Amino acid sequence: MAVYVIGDVQGCYRELKKLLKLVGFKSDSDRLWFAGDLVNRGADSLQTLRFVKALGDQAITVLGNHDLHLLSAFYSGTKLRSNDTLDATLTAPDSESLMQWLRFRPLLHHDIDLNFTMVHAGIYPGWSISDATLKAREVEVQLQGEDYLQFFKNMYGNKPNIWSDDLTGMARLRFITNVFTRMRYLQPDLSLDLTAKGRPERVKQENAKPWFEFKQSAIKFNRVVFGHWSTLPTDQYGNCFAIDSGCIWGGRLTALRIDKKSPRWFSLSCDEAAIEGSD
Repeated sequence: MAVYVIGDVQGCYRELKKLLKLVGFKSDSDRLWFAGDLVNRGADSLQTLRFVKALGDQAITVLGNHDLHLLSAFYSGTKLRSNDTLDATLTAPDSESLMQWLRFRPLLHHDIDLNFTMVHAGIYPGWSISDATLKAREVEVQLQGEDYLQFFKNMYGNKPNIWSDDLTGMARLRFITNVFTRMRYLQPDLSLDLTAKGRPERVKQENAKPWFEFKQSAIKFNRVVFGHWSTLPTDQYGNCFAIDSGCIWGGRLTALRIDKKSPRWFSLSCDEAAIEGSD
C-alpha cells in the first residue's frame, strides 16, 4: 500500500487526476493525504470536493485556510472576495453534504507508524506533537459541535498573535486556527507574523523567520509535511517537507510518497493562470 501526500489542490481537479495517474495511484489499495486547501481560486473546487469525499477512508485531508473560508461563507454568509471561485460549490445541489463532510475534517493528522504529521501551515514552536494534537482537537470540537456558527462568525483576525496557556474562548481558538492554517513566519518572541508571505530571502519584515527554523520538539524526532506556502521552494527542510508548489499560480502540483524509508517526490506542471491574490 502506497501513501501519497498531495499539496494544495485549490480546485485544480484536472491536474489532480493527472498527478494520480503519474504516480500510479491504485484506488483499491493506496491512500491519499491532502495537506489542506482543496478549494478556491482554481476552476473546479466542486468536483475536487466530490472526488476526495467519495474516496472515503482512502483519503485523509486536513483543513486549510481556503477550506475554512468556504465553510464560513456557507454557514455564516461571509462575503466572497473578488478572486474566490466558490460560487458553484456554494450553490450545488449537494452543497449541504459536502460542507458537512468538510466541517468534520481535522486540523492535524499524525501517523505514528509512518512517523509523519500533516498540517496545512505548520506547528507552533514549543508545542510537542501531543500538545499540537490536543490543541487541534479543541478547534475540531468547536467546528463539529453545536456552536460552529459562532466559531465562523469570529474566526477571522490576526490577534492574539502570541501563545499563552491563559488564552480562553474565541481568542484561544483563533490563535490555534491561525497556527495550523495561516502561519508562515514568526518573530523571535514567537509572535505570529501573518503579514510576511514571501520567500525567506526576500521577506521584508525584519527578524521574521520561518516557523520550522525555530527549535521545537515536534520536529526534532518527527517528520512534518505541510502546504500553504507556494513561494517556499518545494523541498525538505530538516524534518519538514514543504509540498505546496503553487499549482494555482501556474506552478506545479506535488505529491510525496511517505510509506517508504526515503520519501519520494512527484510533480507535474499546471496550466492554471495565476489569479490575483494571495494566501
